[in-house]
Amino acid sequence: MIKTFRFATFNTSLTRPQRGALINDLSTPHHLQAKNVAEIIQRVNPDVLVLQELDYDGTRTALQLFQAHYLGRSQNGATPLYFPYRYAVPTNTGIPSRMDLDKDGRIDSPGDALGFGFHPGQYAFAVLAKYPLRWKQVRTFQKFLWKDMPQAKLPINPLTGEPWYSAEQLNILRLSSKNHVDVPIALPGGIIHVLAAHPVPPVFDGQEQRNKSRNFDEIRLWADYITPNQAHYLYDDKGQVGGLKAKYFVIMGDMNADPLDGESINQAINQLLHHPRIQTQPILSSLGGKEWAQLNPENYQNHRGDPAYHTASWGLRVDYVLPASSLKVHASGIFWPTTSDPLHYLVAKLGSVEASSDHRLVWVDLALP
Repeated sequence: MIKTFRFATFNTSLTRPQRGALINDLSTPHHLQAKNVAEIIQRVNPDVLVLQELDYDGTRTALQLFQAHYLGRSQNGATPLYFPYRYAVPTNTGIPSRMDLDKDGRIDSPGDALGFGFHPGQYAFAVLAKYPLRWKQVRTFQKFLWKDMPQAKLPINPLTGEPWYSAEQLNILRLSSKNHVDVPIALPGGIIHVLAAHPVPPVFDGQEQRNKSRNFDEIRLWADYITPNQAHYLYDDKGQVGGLKAKYFVIMGDMNADPLDGESINQAINQLLHHPRIQTQPILSSLGGKEWAQLNPENYQNHRGDPAYHTASWGLRVDYVLPASSLKVHASGIFWPTTSDPLHYLVAKLGSVEASSDHRLVWVDLALP
């Protein structure tokens, strides 16, 4: 029998606007949103999991509490999960730049941080696995400067025709709005590199399109990283230069980019979806997404994409698990139960309140050749 491994990514929406608030919410096992998020994960039962929007606190406390109080306890009869290998990833979000990056006349607003955030650590992500992480081989690109990417899409101020960011600002402005991490996972039979990121949403900017441009280049970083002779310019946080030499990898995360709809520019995600080293078929799908579009047509006006492929409740495909073409895909899916499914309560929406998240967990079952 072929041994498969389930890789999943989930934007949990567990982020909080106040520093320490997530730790407070997770300090008991009774927070309803966290219970629902954990139950979704338990129902899918991944071997490798990337969680977005789990605030980083420097001590891994929030991640440890989520494991102990939620994943490690049965939610509505689901089997508890234990991930012995957990990596709370440091993030650029909320780190003060002390410069007016968004040109609002202040230097202390969330848009002035190295990545948009109300406090350091907000909107972070984490990697969890049932199999060992090769810690010494982990590469992070948190500090890579945007200006150091060749032909970077650095924004132009439409009022002046001059660069939006000054030379002084570009000397400290990092490309990654959170982080880009290469985490090798030692599976029975071989190592698969998890390439995780959460690019900035391509919205909340102006005609200069600074967020749209950054989203494009954040996605491009991974496209270049896996392309021979294309990653010569990349340096990681330890000073190592160059791209990925390994054969087996999976790109995972909320990329904030849809191939057909939404606000991203130049079909940014197609840098990955059209990459010869990436396997993109079959496209992950759900019946729940299609039904949601029928029930909420206002979210889908002028949309071209098939809602069965959507991963967010506002009607876009933004969350991805993209395996290398050298790996074998055995199954895949999006956790989006229909209204007739007994588990629908996990993705229900009561007014403006989500039961769990406005994103859906997506997963792929992979086998090493």
